[in-house]
Amino acid sequence: MLMRFDPFRDLDRLTQNVWNGDVRRLNGVPMDAYRQGEQFLVHFDVPGVDPDSIELTVEKNVLTVHAERTRQWGDDVDEVVVSERPVGSFSRQLFLGETLDADHIEATCDNGVLTLRIPVAEAAKPRKVEIGSTGNSTTVTPIAARSTAT
Repeated sequence: MLMRFDPFRDLDRLTQNVWNGDVRRLNGVPMDAYRQGEQFLVHFDVPGVDPDSIELTVEKNVLTVHAERTRQWGDDVDEVVVSERPVGSFSRQLFLGETLDADHIEATCDNGVLTLRIPVAEAAKPRKVEIGSTGNSTTVTPIAARSTAT
């Protein structure tokens, strides 16, 4: 199970309602997360971010994605006409449930999308329990049906 924690989500929603939804989330990293078979996939939008600047850390059950985007132009620019693309540090934290195997996370970054593959832990996968037999026939009586008379 993948849990999302963002303490500023409600504040962002309130701000968007006040300004008619025209406020962009500048410090967040948009993501999609879903389960596919025995793994969770998480996709983060990181356009314009150098994959070498992306840092993934897992401490206990908290996964942190940290990335940095720099300006595309150099110091020789005479005048900036429009500058709407956010730059700077971006981060996102996910709380990983106990059913996920944080030790075997795989990460790839292609075309501005960081993809994490988080396998379901072996202990959390459904398994079949074999029923053994000793060859003796045993009758099990439910507790409610047992006589309580002494």
